[in-house]
Amino acid sequence: MNPLNQLLEYIKIHRISLIQDNANLIQDTNAPDWNFLQGQIIGVEHILSVADDILMSSNFDDIHYSGGIH
Repeated sequence: MNPLNQLLEYIKIHRISLIQDNANLIQDTNAPDWNFLQGQIIGVEHILSVADDILMSSNFDDIHYSGGIH
C-alpha cells in the first residue's frame, strides 16, 4: 500500500473513532463535546471527499489508488 492510501485509510479510521466517541455521549446537541465532535466528523468527511475528488479527477492510475472513499 502506498503512503497516500495509508493516509486515507488512517483518516477513515479516525472518522469511525470520532463517530463512536460521539455515539457514546448523551445526544444533547447543545453540549460542547457533542458539537465539537460533530464539527470534527464534518471536517474529516469533507477532507475525504475532496481527496476523493482530486484523485478521481487526476491522472492517478489504478495501480496507485484503489479508488473511492469508503
